[in-house]
Amino acid sequence: MRRLPQLILLIGAFVLGVAATLVLVHRSGPVSMPPSSDVAAPDKKALYWYDPMVPVQHFDHPGKSPFMDMQLVPKYAGGASEDAGGVHIDPRDVQNLGVRTARVERGSLALIVRATGSLVFDERTVSVVQSRVPGIVEQLLVRSPLATVAQGQPLLTLIAPDWTAAQEEYLALRRTHNEGLQAIRDAARQRLLLLGMSDAQVRAIERSGHAQTRITISAPRAGVVGELNVREGATVMAGASLLRINGLDTVWMNAAIPEMQVGRISAGAQVTATLPAFPSESFSGTIEALLPEVDAITRTQMARIVLANPARRLAPGMFAHVEIASSVGVAESLVVPTEAVIATGLRSVVIVDEGHGRFRAQEVRIGDESSGKTSVLEGLKDGDTVVLSGQFLIDSEASLTGTLSRLGGSTESNAPNGGRP
Repeated sequence: MRRLPQLILLIGAFVLGVAATLVLVHRSGPVSMPPSSDVAAPDKKALYWYDPMVPVQHFDHPGKSPFMDMQLVPKYAGGASEDAGGVHIDPRDVQNLGVRTARVERGSLALIVRATGSLVFDERTVSVVQSRVPGIVEQLLVRSPLATVAQGQPLLTLIAPDWTAAQEEYLALRRTHNEGLQAIRDAARQRLLLLGMSDAQVRAIERSGHAQTRITISAPRAGVVGELNVREGATVMAGASLLRINGLDTVWMNAAIPEMQVGRISAGAQVTATLPAFPSESFSGTIEALLPEVDAITRTQMARIVLANPARRLAPGMFAHVEIASSVGVAESLVVPTEAVIATGLRSVVIVDEGHGRFRAQEVRIGDESSGKTSVLEGLKDGDTVVLSGQFLIDSEASLTGTLSRLGGSTESNAPNGGRP
């Protein structure tokens, strides 16, 4: 029971504190925190009022912004000032904003072209298995596409009467001991080879003395079956394609190179590829050719890259990222960090730190960009200091005085006419 009065006393004290706080806030009214550069002594006169979110719009009287739910901020004559295209900001404000700078240096960029692509079969390693005589497929030993085969592995057996007849003719000539028939025997043996029999198969029938009624067709190379065009019991004609075998010792990667970067690379350039399937590994290759066609929609040109695949882990269809070493030499020029460049759409601008809180917006003509560095062709000189962070805050302050507007040949008079809130 003794705790109840204490609890009531605590609740009463809390309610009284909240009420006192509300009364003080109501009497003090809204607090406006204008930028420190615009804080003025009571004897200073405001030049105009503005909305910090829309600094180019000026107003003749204080009040509420028509754009945002906030009070307009006064601009005093002693605030940020302009002089010869520059803007002055209190060094304490610069420090509070955390503005970072870097010196302009002279150097050359190691240009790297980055692109994406996908893996496909190397068409140079394709072998077509066909029958050179008519026949019937008696047994199919490889029954599905994309099956892996080794060189010399049996693929199918054929019943081919033309093969059997040619073997019988050759064996009959071998059993004949008449003089002057050696040339005919040699021609008969050559005919067997031309019909598709291997030298080992010919020697086998020479040893046995019997013709083979069935012929086994083997894989001419190791790889995967890209096409399977026959089934057991099918009749095939001479020259018909039975299987297509794609080698996997090398694969192609078709990389889409942006049109504006095509001039930086050439056939024979070294390539480093990384694949999501093997994120901790990289694969080396070379550009075999730049295909003579530019995609009308993506504005890219295909580069055919050859990648070695000794372990046969790379499979067609895989996605890859590539870095291509530029084959074009780059002349030495001024270099700045890429983050220092402000791209406005019509031009490129950097903010130059002239020291003692003075900043100047400088239009520049930029060149190549690589690894976070951009070459500057015009507008800066060696040893200048450029702003890396806080440019847009400085840009906003400069916009209040029309500094950046003059870069485009316009003045502050081109801004919308001031109005009353």
